[in-house]
Amino acid sequence: MATSVGHLPVMPARVIALLAPALSAPGAVLVDATVGLGGHAEYALQQFPELLLVGLDRDNDAIELSRERLANFGERITLVHAVYDELPQVLTSLGLPSVQGILFDLGVSSMQLDVAERGFSYANNSPLDMRMDASTGMTAADVLNTYDEKHLARVLRIYGEEKFAGRIASKIVAERAVAPFSNSTRLVELIRDAIPAPARRTGGNPAKRTFQALRIEVNGELDALRAALPAALDALCLGGRIVVMSYQSLEDRMVKQVLAKGAHPDVPRGLPVIPDNLLPWLHLLTRGAEIADESELAGNPRSASVRIRAAERVAA
Repeated sequence: MATSVGHLPVMPARVIALLAPALSAPGAVLVDATVGLGGHAEYALQQFPELLLVGLDRDNDAIELSRERLANFGERITLVHAVYDELPQVLTSLGLPSVQGILFDLGVSSMQLDVAERGFSYANNSPLDMRMDASTGMTAADVLNTYDEKHLARVLRIYGEEKFAGRIASKIVAERAVAPFSNSTRLVELIRDAIPAPARRTGGNPAKRTFQALRIEVNGELDALRAALPAALDALCLGGRIVVMSYQSLEDRMVKQVLAKGAHPDVPRGLPVIPDNLLPWLHLLTRGAEIADESELAGNPRSASVRIRAAERVAA
């Protein structure tokens, strides 16, 4: 199992600064909905000595590693093996009707990328697994070997934004008739062969988009996020704050739309008086999406694709 030692969370100072006004209240509760290796959680607990943390993660390995990392904080931490769309049930079970802060650090974690056996990385030959919760559900190999060509192409096109989804899906279906897919190297080679040479020269590894699509499909990431965001906002107390860190456009677009809906009333332009029930109940804390600066990129290259959005609940 990987270790949390040396793990660098992305932009921890900025993330916690956005949450800080809500976390400074005595007995404040921060929900880290994707606790991972506990980097952001540790930073927050150090900054706010009275803060209580509820950490969720679908990955049992991550839960155990963050438990080890955060052990010195004792009873201030509660870690739960759960997907973030289970947040309402988790808070109910803990007797928490509302919380002061919520953090989502979306996508695949450093640990999951670095452990080859998990199958998230296209840089090493490994089993095509990609499950964030390795104890349940279908694997990436199951998707590749069982989805029909049309369904497979749709997954690659929508979740990977892959322009050559049809060509890749066609080759996968043809190749799996010879032998089922089980390892990443064979898939990476197939993708390279399926994509025209000019398209392979830009945009990094041509397998990146397909691996993203498979990971999202295997873990139901967008469906979980679609359910989790409204539930998280409902759980915020007045003055509570939410920060969401996205690493690809599909996630970021969804976050942007949900936060904008709460921050901008859907009323006719020029209406002299806005009814109380239609007033904005969220205040956006970031102008668009914030990105990593040069110093962050130099110290932590994995911050290159991060997009951070934040909001405060200003009305019930």
